[in-house]
Amino acid sequence: MRIQLLSEQLANQIAAGEVVERPSSVIKELIENSIDAGARSIRIDIEKAGLQLMRVRDDGAGISEDDLALALSRHATSKIQAVDDLAAITSLGFRGEALPSIASVSQLTLISRTQMAEHAWQIRSEGDSSRLQSQPAAHPVGTTVEVRDLFFNVPARRKFLRSERTEFRHIEEVVRRMVLSRFDISWQLWHNNRQVLSLPAVVDDGLAGQRLQALFGPHFNDQLLTLSAQAGELSIRGWIGMPTCSRSQADMQYFYVNGRMVRDRLINHALRQAYQDVLYHGRHPIYVLYLDMSAAMVDVNVHPGKQEVRFRDSRSIHNFLTRRVGEALAAMRPADGMPLAAEPAPAVEAASPLTPQQYQSASQGKEPRRGGGLPLQVREAMTAAYHDFAQAAATPVVNTASVDTVDPELPAQPLGRALAQLHGIYILAENEHGLVLVDMHAAHERITYERMKQSCDQGALCRQPLLLPVTIACSVPEADIVEEQGDMLAALGLDIQRAGPQMLVVREVPSLLADVDIGALTRDVIADLRAHGVSSRITERRNEILSRMACHGSVRAHRQLQREEMDALLRDMERTERSSQCNHGRPTWIQMDMKSLDGLFLRGR
Repeated sequence: MRIQLLSEQLANQIAAGEVVERPSSVIKELIENSIDAGARSIRIDIEKAGLQLMRVRDDGAGISEDDLALALSRHATSKIQAVDDLAAITSLGFRGEALPSIASVSQLTLISRTQMAEHAWQIRSEGDSSRLQSQPAAHPVGTTVEVRDLFFNVPARRKFLRSERTEFRHIEEVVRRMVLSRFDISWQLWHNNRQVLSLPAVVDDGLAGQRLQALFGPHFNDQLLTLSAQAGELSIRGWIGMPTCSRSQADMQYFYVNGRMVRDRLINHALRQAYQDVLYHGRHPIYVLYLDMSAAMVDVNVHPGKQEVRFRDSRSIHNFLTRRVGEALAAMRPADGMPLAAEPAPAVEAASPLTPQQYQSASQGKEPRRGGGLPLQVREAMTAAYHDFAQAAATPVVNTASVDTVDPELPAQPLGRALAQLHGIYILAENEHGLVLVDMHAAHERITYERMKQSCDQGALCRQPLLLPVTIACSVPEADIVEEQGDMLAALGLDIQRAGPQMLVVREVPSLLADVDIGALTRDVIADLRAHGVSSRITERRNEILSRMACHGSVRAHRQLQREEMDALLRDMERTERSSQCNHGRPTWIQMDMKSLDGLFLRGR
């Protein structure tokens, strides 16, 4: 068969296969056009989850009459003019494919008016944009795009769509992402003539939390830490979730690069690494983060849907995110609020009558005192299993010998003053909010672990020569990366040399890792360097060993502590980084305020 040019309509429908996956894809493209047009108010109307109608109306700059038909032509855009513009794209859309692709698989009406025009103009397309004529219309300054009967001329595509409820959930998620990208825009979302969302523009940064609560619930802000940091041309701001407010799915992770919502493997890896030391296994953190940089530092022209990006210097981006998010998590102390799970953590029995969800936040706590505390003179191995609080509370056995008369003045320290022990496992303490319960082994394990990490970091990595060097067969690209990243590997405590085109020899490793599988560790490190430009494998393996050592070096369950020892542990928790979680991500303490305690006994009813 001879080679021939595709018709305009067929080319548009093929392009639509990349751009228009489902109704939510249409909404995304139309909203991005509204934002690029400078809109300050956007209304989205949906009928039958978008299959019957999708309408996006904005108050942006509008489109002139002469450009209306051109807007439905492929590769026609006002957002880039020359090849050099691709090196620093600042708009959300720029390919010039969205509108013609949407028009090729729907009945589309485009109405728009510019500030200088006396009235609006409109054009209609029913799957074929080759014969378009504009006509006058009534419309304020701005643009409305109305899309009806999506996939009416390609019924096979309709068969791949899900139920109305599922498709509308996808639309809601797209709108939520856009709403989080621009707080300065007012938004409305309607479905089947019912208002689903109405958000005024946020004119004061201090009111941004109100939008988060409107989207995610009234208590969402209590689970977040505010993040703001800058280094050179990079800046990061937004909110990260407390480790104890993790999710079973990665469904509450929103990351924006220069205002564009992206899902990037490098970013995901960096944030997972930042949370690795405080998150329970298999859980996912929550975050809403905004990374800003020069447009020349990021390439957004690598994906048809513009959902992926490529960074000019991926290593610096990765290090910046891991360091800044990790520092914010490490700086959190008990004074910053109590650990409260967004979902029941795996270590907590869901059927327990007293789950962490019943305890309210003890936020607004005072800064911890910086004085020294008495050391715990215990170094015994843990032999008892971790007990659920509700199980212990059901049959309380109190070490009454440790209880003193309560002073009339409540303690000012965030974790308060120790009162007693419960079953030799939990410390009961009183603070200005009410009752604090501490898992003494988990808390001391974190304290010991952080001290051991600090000692290792201050002394740098101690390297140990291998008695018998380890030979590793590899691919040519893997051997190349070892030669290229020799300094990086040396900084990680590894002496790896190329012994042939496809052969490596490991001669030195960090002392703590001398007994691990050197071959597997080396391959993992090389894989990380190829994928991300950095590797955290050495630190992760070292921390695993230190964590096990800390467990054996911490106070064991059922050990009876004196009042001074319990108070010393509380003070150490207030000074120690990441002390609200143990080494395995479980909470080390919980707070019951007086309102919660009163509720248990029906006081005030």
